[in-house]
Amino acid sequence: MALPWYRVHTVVLNDPGRLISVHLMHTALVAGWAGSMALYELAVFDPSDPVLNPMWRQGMFVMPFMTRLGITDSWGGWSITGESVSNPGLWSFEGVALSHIVLSGMCFLAAIWHWVYWDLELFRDPRTGEPALDLPKIFGIHLLLSGLLCFGFGAFHVTGLFGPGIWVSDAYGITGKVQPVAPAWGADGFNPFNPGGIAAHHIAAGIFGIFAGIFHLTVRPPQRLYRALRMGNIETVLSSSISAVFWAAFVTSGTMWYGAAATPIELFGPTRYQWDSGYFQQEIER
Repeated sequence: MALPWYRVHTVVLNDPGRLISVHLMHTALVAGWAGSMALYELAVFDPSDPVLNPMWRQGMFVMPFMTRLGITDSWGGWSITGESVSNPGLWSFEGVALSHIVLSGMCFLAAIWHWVYWDLELFRDPRTGEPALDLPKIFGIHLLLSGLLCFGFGAFHVTGLFGPGIWVSDAYGITGKVQPVAPAWGADGFNPFNPGGIAAHHIAAGIFGIFAGIFHLTVRPPQRLYRALRMGNIETVLSSSISAVFWAAFVTSGTMWYGAAATPIELFGPTRYQWDSGYFQQEIER
């Protein structure tokens, strides 16, 4: 009996090499789009008046996310802040965009290699000699690596210990600039408009992810739990991953609507909530 069209994931069932390949190809497509879109936006962007004609007013989509992470200079000699720069280096709009395109090409070639050379001894079950996916172990590896990345971003990049910091602004988008941010470990760290919460939450979530990853790498799930959660089914992994992406998208859409420290209005523009409530008009009339 033929499989229905939506059971396409059986192509990589117990095929670790090609499972890695499709993930690498997905990363190549995402990184290539990001780099290409950034170069297009740079080609049409007008940096002459960052106050009255900011990037959000020009319809930029990728550049606000880049600037939020501390990228403000261009190889063209201009800066988001309106200043002139002479040697921005690799940490610039063009440098980061081209780095993504180079990464895309490398991931593309790696995806082809893993698709062709899929039958590696590394991916064989030592008990049976057959290709097999150890999904609980893969889950632990993903948790450990994502935890390290999350911790590194919060502890080094955001705090300025090894990085530029992030874009920090005031409630009216007047004093925005890239600066290091100290973690806020108190109750004020849960304020969505407090940038210190970004550093603290990334550090805390990273540490939690590291310990969770080590736990899942060293402790095997009991048979009943393994069967109850269908841990051996790759489509269970896919569906739970989509649920995690949905949750992240849900939280992001909420902060985009109401505003947060992660979406400064100089870069992303006023929120819909600010427009509907007459936020700026009330301040003008006051």
